[in-house]
Amino acid sequence: MLQTLDTQEKEQDISEEAEQSLLFTANRPKMIMERGEGMYLWDTEGNAYLDFSGGWAVTSLGHSPAVVQDVLKEQSGTLIHSSPAFYNKPMLEFAKLLTDISCFDKVFFASSGAEANEGAIKLARKYGAVRLNGAYEIITLTNSFHGRTLATMSATGKSQWDHLYEPKVSGFRHVPINDLDACFAAISENTCAIMLELVQGEGGIHIVDQSYLQTLRKACDVYGILLIIDEIQTGIGRTGRMFAYEHYGVEPDIMTLGKGIGGGFPLSAMLTKKQYDLFEPGDQGGTYCGQPLAMAVGRAVVQEVIDRKLGDHAHMQGEYLLLQLRRLSGTFGLSKIRGKGLLTAFDLPAPVGAELVARCLHKGLIINSPSPFVIRLMPALTVATADIDQMLLILAEACKEIGIAAS
Repeated sequence: MLQTLDTQEKEQDISEEAEQSLLFTANRPKMIMERGEGMYLWDTEGNAYLDFSGGWAVTSLGHSPAVVQDVLKEQSGTLIHSSPAFYNKPMLEFAKLLTDISCFDKVFFASSGAEANEGAIKLARKYGAVRLNGAYEIITLTNSFHGRTLATMSATGKSQWDHLYEPKVSGFRHVPINDLDACFAAISENTCAIMLELVQGEGGIHIVDQSYLQTLRKACDVYGILLIIDEIQTGIGRTGRMFAYEHYGVEPDIMTLGKGIGGGFPLSAMLTKKQYDLFEPGDQGGTYCGQPLAMAVGRAVVQEVIDRKLGDHAHMQGEYLLLQLRRLSGTFGLSKIRGKGLLTAFDLPAPVGAELVARCLHKGLIINSPSPFVIRLMPALTVATADIDQMLLILAEACKEIGIAAS
């Protein structure tokens, strides 16, 4: 569709405003999002967008859910911040809720997934220093993603980051997913932990095999090293269970949570077993760790996921989504349709991911392409069947318009 002169002028105004005040870090479309409700976002021009990226798996309850609005109003009228030097009531209540529903005993709260993963890395190295004669290396997976701080970028297995911000933080060894021989070959007297995502989200939805994880758990027990599961993207109902590790019959030693845990409010957590409660005062902390406002929101979001059985709903809707994508696959050459719960992906027959994302956005649908051949879908856990049907309709139209077809 040709742009009108008025539209072109508005886009130019947005570009100029952004260039004047914002540090450039991403290529963003020329629109400004103004409000959200449920599965939809609206821009300042009143255009509606069906959101199947969920703010990158963040808006677990949909956009601007009433439960978050209500708890923000209530808690902000009581206590917003007291400093991490003190306990607060929402902190204690939220910590108890998370330990009650998981296999863990202790919680450290933070504000972002990268910060939670930094905490996990620090705890693993503290464990290595105290109990493994100074071991400090952590084995992670190629194609993984653990965050954008310097340490978590070093842990991440994205090839695009290999030479970015050198020198990296040392002490990370990357091995291919589901390759036990490579992992065992990487273990040495310097190894303190193995850290992995059970579903590689940014990597394009690659899933850890059950036998692989179970064998890693046994290996960690034999060598006395820690098993860290990064559930920043998979946790809080996303994969059809409250936590992805529950699919495997394996308990990690450390787990990290983020994204959907706050339903859009900046919040993350690191959980561990009581025998790894090793930090001394001053070893770990942060200005906003356990902030009352964040704690109240997190508690409300997780309780809503529990009360509404949204993990079960995610499993059911995820199965429906995969089924419908398979029905489209013959027409458009979609392949490797995969996922757990509402964390799904498929491969395209050509490297047109960015073009398809742009065309879908033009038609009122938000999807994500983590690489040129891959489309990732991660809608709110509250997504309805009608939303999935509407997404598929727009997706099919967009595929036709850019010429995607089976060979």
